[in-house]
Amino acid sequence: MMRKLALSDEILLQIDKAARYIGGEINSVMKDKEKVDIRFCMAFPDVYEIGMSNLGMMILYDMFNKREDVWCERLFSPWTDLDRIMREEKIPLFALESQDPVKDFDFLGITLGYEMCYTNVLQLLDLSGIPLKAEERGAEFPVVIGGGACAYNPEPLAPFFDMFYIGEGETSYDALFDAYKANKAEGGSKEDFLLKAAQIPGIYVPAFYHAAYREDGTIASFTPNRPGVPEKVEKQLITSMEEEYDRLEAPVVPFIKATQDRVTLEIQRGCIRGCRFCQAGMIYRPTRERAVETLKESARIMLKKTGHEEISLSSLSSSDYSSLKELVNFLIEEFGDSAVNISLPSLRIDAFALDVMSKVQDVKKSSLTFAPEAGSQRLRNVINKGLTEEDILRGAGEAFEGGWNRVKLYFMLGLPTETEEDMKGIAHLAEKIAERYYEIPKEQRNGKVQISVSTSFFVPKPFTPFQWAPMFREEDFIEKAKIVKEEIRAQLNQKSIRYHWHEPDVTELEGFLARGDRRCSEVILAAYQKGAIYDAWSEHFRYDLWKEAFAETGVDMEFYTLRERKTDEILPWDFIDAGVTKKFLIREWERALGEEVTPNCRQQCSGCGAKKYKGGVCVEGQN
Repeated sequence: MMRKLALSDEILLQIDKAARYIGGEINSVMKDKEKVDIRFCMAFPDVYEIGMSNLGMMILYDMFNKREDVWCERLFSPWTDLDRIMREEKIPLFALESQDPVKDFDFLGITLGYEMCYTNVLQLLDLSGIPLKAEERGAEFPVVIGGGACAYNPEPLAPFFDMFYIGEGETSYDALFDAYKANKAEGGSKEDFLLKAAQIPGIYVPAFYHAAYREDGTIASFTPNRPGVPEKVEKQLITSMEEEYDRLEAPVVPFIKATQDRVTLEIQRGCIRGCRFCQAGMIYRPTRERAVETLKESARIMLKKTGHEEISLSSLSSSDYSSLKELVNFLIEEFGDSAVNISLPSLRIDAFALDVMSKVQDVKKSSLTFAPEAGSQRLRNVINKGLTEEDILRGAGEAFEGGWNRVKLYFMLGLPTETEEDMKGIAHLAEKIAERYYEIPKEQRNGKVQISVSTSFFVPKPFTPFQWAPMFREEDFIEKAKIVKEEIRAQLNQKSIRYHWHEPDVTELEGFLARGDRRCSEVILAAYQKGAIYDAWSEHFRYDLWKEAFAETGVDMEFYTLRERKTDEILPWDFIDAGVTKKFLIREWERALGEEVTPNCRQQCSGCGAKKYKGGVCVEGQN
């Protein structure tokens, strides 16, 4: 079937990386549009290279296309050069596979993985010729649905979406598609379909809920405004990673180098650790593992069907996967000779990890990564990061003896209860690691040691024990970074330590968007209309436009960022049941302030509420 490209050769020749827009990659799915009932456009509000590395999107693309009645195509944000041309020439945004305009589809599904992509969501709608606000869209436009980690607080984007899907896509999408087809067959209206959808577990239709506010700006009530619409929307997830998991075998292979150009093997979902700042560790509970035999088979098939030369084990904490040794040893034996690289993100550095790394990496070139997150043991206890200084120094020592000489350290500044002592502790820990290197006899060392210290600024996220915590102003963050910088300069081995920190202005805005309510949508809209786009890219981020948007809409950013919430306040996302109970989160918040550590899920159940799913780690060892 010949496809006519949506962009002329003339345009393709004048834009950067034209291959982002032409489709036709290996393993991409082509169907006859006359023979399907539902056309679904799966969008990622960032550039092609980033979106093509998104595992959730790959899984859903594969799963939807396995249905004969659905054709799912892909869409990414056009880069700024093409964005400009499409506006000037009035070219409507199109999906990659068919090159058809997005507005001809039944659904536009948008993955929400990072708050700084919110203006790009509006870009996708705008370039598609779809009205930005859901209330202005008639039945002739696609149903716009959002999902992903940021959908756990959908409120700042609520007016722009017809619905959100809360949880893992494997569970309720079939029911949604069936309801759509049934409604069409009955000649039902868009409103009829939205009402049916709102009754499917995990589907949230913002138009069917009403928020009322108190004089002090907090939420007074949040209630359904239609009969039959649930008060709570429950997160959906699969309890078995064997029976219900959509096994991805032939992911689409990008034409140009994607950020993660490799086979991604998802080894488990969730995390047993319970770090109090980490949203993923809370919303993806319980931890569910995939069987090691299935993974071995998947690795074989995926490498064969993609031609990739690298395999990455994806999980929030690889070291906690119980069959990791068996899996890694299999991969090394099976594919080691065919020059397949194995990358293991999120490993805790211990003897096993170092042994594996020395087998799969060029030790001289690679650096080790530790994420202590905080500079002192006291603060690590507050955030429940189960990593002691002893662990770090032992791991680094073993690595240095094994020939490594480069270490990366990741920390956060602005955590709850942080003191100047904690900040200076970052420099002291880096110094101790450097000293540990120079304990090795000179002739056994591999040159000088290089330690790179990075700090990002803490952002409180929904459904974490820190969701009530205050944030800081931009200038406070800069002050904190200065303290760390000066303390590093005062160390004996300062020449071996490099320090860099994340932009504080982006952090401040991310904090606003992460815990915002519906009123925040006006700021997003105003910023977008002023030209804010690709905010996640520092070269395109324009804080001045956002500041103008705040001034014009009269929304007070600091109400959302600086305020410590009371635990009885109604939070914008309280209508979502994410599996972890509010009682548990409050208990963890109190334990944090008391500097108490909570053991991980395998050591002891902490009664977070996820047991109700009857899956994964919660039922391990029970027959």
